[in-house]
Amino acid sequence: MSFPKPSKYRSKVRIYFDILEVIWREGGKARPTKILYGANLSYDRLQKYISQLKEKGFIVEFKDESNGIVWYELTDKAYNFLEEFRKIQKFMDAFGFSI
Repeated sequence: MSFPKPSKYRSKVRIYFDILEVIWREGGKARPTKILYGANLSYDRLQKYISQLKEKGFIVEFKDESNGIVWYELTDKAYNFLEEFRKIQKFMDAFGFSI
């Protein structure tokens, strides 16, 4: 009997990184739908993590009142986090570990 392969667990920090990296790849600002698909999250989970990233000062939310479009932009703190996380990831990879 064969069982489905379990999905790989992502830590909260890894999910933060994935969200911030999607925004970074979009030039430092992105709309929720792009982040949702790029970070592979449900809408509810995305909202939870977006709220936490705003509280921590990693992203800023903008809204165009004329058409209701919302987007998120990275702060300097987020750029620093991405840079340091990539260094840690490279270090861990060198020893055969994943984050």
